[in-house]
Amino acid sequence: MTRPATILLVEDQRMDIELTLDAFREARLANNIRVATTGEEAIDYLFGNGNFSDRKEHPLPDLILLDLKMPGIDGFEVLKQVKGAEKLKRIPVIILTSSKEEGDRAISYDLGANSYLVKPVSFEGFLHTIKEIGEYWIVLNVKPPM
Repeated sequence: MTRPATILLVEDQRMDIELTLDAFREARLANNIRVATTGEEAIDYLFGNGNFSDRKEHPLPDLILLDLKMPGIDGFEVLKQVKGAEKLKRIPVIILTSSKEEGDRAISYDLGANSYLVKPVSFEGFLHTIKEIGEYWIVLNVKPPM
């Protein structure tokens, strides 16, 4: 990849946002991280609605890290809309959640999630997970044609 990857982090919990951003910094992953704190904001960003219409300022992400349990429009609905949109469906979506529920995992994969990761409890475990995400999805994975 010739430019740093753009990653859209969709997460409503401030502590989890900070933890994720700290882990990316600690892992020294040179990526452009965008944060959407609601499902509605994520959809607006992805579809270029309103304040997100300028694609130079708000480029489509190369990867989406998506929490499931959010008030209002939840992660399942975001995933459904992303995978149902011709211009977005090839963007890899990694579910990054604290939910270990088998039903959540099944629904996520049925809706087209590319991966399902349960957030580790410790920062060290979370840092390892973020490094693995960066190594595989950003460095090794060959991006699909858009």
